[in-house]
Amino acid sequence: MLHSNLSVNSAGHLVIGKSDAVELALKYGTPLYVVDEERVRENCRSYVDAVKRYLAPGSEVLYADKALCCAAILKTVMQEGLSADVVSAGELYTALRVGFPAEKLYFHGNSKPENEIVYAIDAGVGHFVVDSAEELEAIDRFAARKKVRQKIFLRITPDIDTHTHKKIATGTVDCKFGTPIVTGQAEEFVRRALSKKNVELDGLHCHVGSQIFTAGPYIDCAKVMFDFIGEMYAKTGFLPKYLDLGGGFGVRYVESDPVISYGDLIRKIGEECSRICMEKGIPVPALLLEPGRSIVGDAGITVYTVTGVKEIPHHTNYVAVDGGMTDNPRYTLYGAEHTMLLANKAKLQADYRCTVAGRCCESGDLLGENIALQKPVKGDMLTVLSTGAYNYSMASNYNRVPRPAMITVKNGEDRLAVRRESYEDLLALDIL
Repeated sequence: MLHSNLSVNSAGHLVIGKSDAVELALKYGTPLYVVDEERVRENCRSYVDAVKRYLAPGSEVLYADKALCCAAILKTVMQEGLSADVVSAGELYTALRVGFPAEKLYFHGNSKPENEIVYAIDAGVGHFVVDSAEELEAIDRFAARKKVRQKIFLRITPDIDTHTHKKIATGTVDCKFGTPIVTGQAEEFVRRALSKKNVELDGLHCHVGSQIFTAGPYIDCAKVMFDFIGEMYAKTGFLPKYLDLGGGFGVRYVESDPVISYGDLIRKIGEECSRICMEKGIPVPALLLEPGRSIVGDAGITVYTVTGVKEIPHHTNYVAVDGGMTDNPRYTLYGAEHTMLLANKAKLQADYRCTVAGRCCESGDLLGENIALQKPVKGDMLTVLSTGAYNYSMASNYNRVPRPAMITVKNGEDRLAVRRESYEDLLALDIL
């Protein structure tokens, strides 16, 4: 199996954790998101242990809420001792409602509306990760009105190309995020922040992209950032307490993706950062990491019901399911691959080549092409693996399709985490 928390039982059914995926689908209906809570906790602990062991004192793990933001998941990562990064007032509100301490929340985003800035300051958010000079001015202005001194990081663009998909690369000079070093704008950004009376600059942030399977891009990024830190120290006397290297560690979606140890990657990053700082004669800052996908991605699956099989001789075999781009838009957006199987036929050989089609009235509504499945018929339960990240969080009501339910499983027990949307929910905001 693709991940160690997945197996096949004596009935030939897919098992996630200790729960039969077929039985879960029959109980809750499909489409159905299933999240293995123990896998989430295991991933959290792997990060926390490695950060304590290999990085400087004060280093910590921030869960990237955007990967999967709902009360059940935020409670779990909070219980495991993680902080969190939020990218909207909605994510901030959700975190606060489940009891996340405001000081452990970091407010990200490249285009924060001013009303959300005010809300975050009022809530006592720990840090803003400031993306632009205009945002810096707004935070300073509103902090003055509230008579607080707001802690901030500055998001810096290191101009590192990770050679990942262009839609998940975030570290190049012309990216929409951050302020680039190579143009001289980052230096001006630091100087401007240091001149403000109502903000406290105590860290720098960078993020180079996602689906990264080696330590190399992070080490390259750290070298650039420490060069910049050394230059700023010489020119201004500013030394950051924190360097946030962002997230982006990869998740296995298909068998060809490598198996990696997040702990080993963190060890290599920590060792290199210590070496660089020793060479430059500067203190090693506390390092922050922002895993999202690698916390929840492999903990999730989505179960669908096959609604029909359409075979076009000498062309394409289509397997249609009762979900699609409304609950998993990743293939439509950037051709993201996923492993798929029939949960009720998981023991059988997967030798049927097909395109898995969604239910939306859109020719691009596909979940994958050239997929190898067990021979399907109507009523089978097609399951997509590694859907814990960026599926529920990117789901929509296109075609007025209600979003699926989400359940969590732990030690063979299941619990409803997000109820299935109803048709009444679709009209909840309409003025009739």
